Amino acid sequence: MMSARPRVLISRSALPAGIEPIKAVCDVWIWPGDDPIPAEEFMKRAAGVTAILCQSSDIINKDLLDAAGPSLKVVGTMSVGLEHIDLDECQRRGIKVGHCPNVPNDAVAELTIALLLSAARGLKEGYACTSREETRENALFLCGHEVAGSTVGIVGLGRIGMAVARRLNSFNVTKFLYTGNSQKSFAEEVKAEFVSFDKLLEDSDFVIACCSINPNNEGLFNKTAFKKMKKSAIFVNVSRGVLVNQEDLIEALTTGEIYGAGLDVTVPEPLPPDSPLRSLNNCLVTPHLGSSSLKAANAMVSLTVRNILAGIRGENLPGAVR
Repeated sequence: MMSARPRVLISRSALPAGIEPIKAVCDVWIWPGDDPIPAEEFMKRAAGVTAILCQSSDIINKDLLDAAGPSLKVVGTMSVGLEHIDLDECQRRGIKVGHCPNVPNDAVAELTIALLLSAARGLKEGYACTSREETRENALFLCGHEVAGSTVGIVGLGRIGMAVARRLNSFNVTKFLYTGNSQKSFAEEVKAEFVSFDKLLEDSDFVIACCSINPNNEGLFNKTAFKKMKKSAIFVNVSRGVLVNQEDLIEALTTGEIYGAGLDVTVPEPLPPDSPLRSLNNCLVTPHLGSSSLKAANAMVSLTVRNILAGIRGENLPGAVR
């Protein structure tokens, strides 16, 4: 006899503790591998489930939804971004979708600061020098840039952008600039000035991409944008890789069009072993670690579990997609 309990598919084995509430009332199958579940296996295991708990690397498209069938009530993703989910198709089928808005804001902001400081002070090249046991050659050996006295431009002054600005404010930044769809009243907290995208590029010592992704800003940071930046400028991207034309960025970094870059997001992820971004001394790449803190991960599991259980019960999701 088949169990009458709801069936839940969890696409990743390496989850923090916290899924016990689902196990208490549902039959749960968890992908045992360390890598993302293969598409064919995902569709096979999705057949007949009530809920899917996934991550940003798991594609929830029409084929997967067809494989799951009419029993699927809710998809809960342990992410803020929703690019991997076909929201229109879920809505058409009456499938609720929950995500984790605002949960990793502090974690992403902290990593942004780490990338910015590392790129500004050339820590990647400095570490390489220690590995080669190189010594200081002259007074200007590996001299980088300070944040104090600088102008910081933030593209997308949302919750993460403001969290970054608040932290950088303690570094004695001279001026904050921001650009986006509209002026923000809360920008006054850090005395940030609303400017055009071009002016932000031209005046900023540090350019930080924190904006959400839409069809209008894919490839926003391209050859034209990098040419408008100062040659001493440092570019940091913690948004999505598609925001950047990577070939143009490689050229800008190689030719000295800009000083350096810190990237937590790329296309694809992970980068191929032969990508020049890996080998450039003035480019530090991390593997999408923005939300990878224990505190954030546990909070995202907790919210996703609550989203899943609420969807199974037919209730409103606490992290519902608006």
